[in-house]
Amino acid sequence: MSISTEQIKELREATGSGILDCKKALQESDGDYEKAVEILRKQGLAQAAKRADREASEGILELYSHGDGRIGVMVEVNCETDFVARSDEFRDFAHEIALQIAAMSPLWVEEEEIPEQVIEKESEIARDRALQEGKPEHIIDRIVEGRLGKFKDQTVLMRQAYIRDEELTIQDLLHEKIAAIGENIIIRRFARWQLGEESKE
Repeated sequence: MSISTEQIKELREATGSGILDCKKALQESDGDYEKAVEILRKQGLAQAAKRADREASEGILELYSHGDGRIGVMVEVNCETDFVARSDEFRDFAHEIALQIAAMSPLWVEEEEIPEQVIEKESEIARDRALQEGKPEHIIDRIVEGRLGKFKDQTVLMRQAYIRDEELTIQDLLHEKIAAIGENIIIRRFARWQLGEESKE
């Protein structure tokens, strides 16, 4: 089937993928927009995986102030080259991550950063709650696992739903950006402050 330039343009704007990739995805999906997006996402994941081991020591420290100075965020986002670090696309991505952190208050970048004692405490709380609710003993472990998963979805940046598109996690957004830019990108660390909050020290 013939694919119009309008279809290619729409898909390119939505995914940030190259023109030829968009055309190919639309041809593979017989012009089905949703399927084409899915094809490009899978390609992005594969490309991101290939680039994951590449050194990323350039980048930016993005500073963001929200609510008339009531919330402040600093996030370090790394890439492979200074050329990419200076690009608008990379800087826009770092800004989006800072907005996400300001809005959703994650505590960790990756799930592996959660201290073991926090996991134990959350598991204990979930187990006690399930028992108080009178849940059958044989499904308690599954309930605990489910509630622990929700806790991670709320507190781990990479697992959070993206504030502009809840169909995407920040991990998905990162993979799409790696595929579009063509370099490894790492969200290294962040700090979030809120006026009047207790110090975490």
